[in-house]
Amino acid sequence: MEIFIKPLKKASLTHKSCVRLKDAAEVYVAGGDQAKVENITMLNIDADRNGRYIISALDMVKKTAKLCPEAGIQCMGETETLIVHKAKKEKYNRILDIIKTGFVCVVLFGGAMTAIMSFHSDAQMPAVFQNMYRIFFGIEATKPYIIYIPYSIGLAVGIIVFFNHFGLKKITEDPTPIEVEMTTYEKESDESVIDRLEKEKNNGSS
Repeated sequence: MEIFIKPLKKASLTHKSCVRLKDAAEVYVAGGDQAKVENITMLNIDADRNGRYIISALDMVKKTAKLCPEAGIQCMGETETLIVHKAKKEKYNRILDIIKTGFVCVVLFGGAMTAIMSFHSDAQMPAVFQNMYRIFFGIEATKPYIIYIPYSIGLAVGIIVFFNHFGLKKITEDPTPIEVEMTTYEKESDESVIDRLEKEKNNGSS
């Protein structure tokens, strides 16, 4: 019998007192009982308590080998799985979600507006546009709208293209800068939690 184990990077569970191998990893059993291996107990936890735990790939191999000593075990992928346990499923509040989204939009709009206006003021953009108008048309103008309007449109188009979003639709299938930053944040956050749990585990065992 051959057993292949691929630990997950992160697993979210709700109201469980027992974390099984199938909860923390993808499992494939060749020539044996798939359900028996998948239901190997990895961790016992309090179902009524929120918490975060780690299960190492080595622990998965050890417990699987103990139950199936005759099997050949191959482990690939992550070296540790972060288990995020919640005592109960969180209820989705649509009204609160809309309020939060609206608040964030107002804050971001105000911040972006202030940043753009500050940049234009520091760079003396009105004077730059006046000089450009004088160079191209040979006439002095305090408000060269023929330059203001295309510049404003180009600024808006540039922001839309950069963030790869227009309303609720993505322009291309590429991830947006915000999605990239959120993915990076989640990875670094998970790694930080794993490091902290490992330190607590090592301090507790010493």
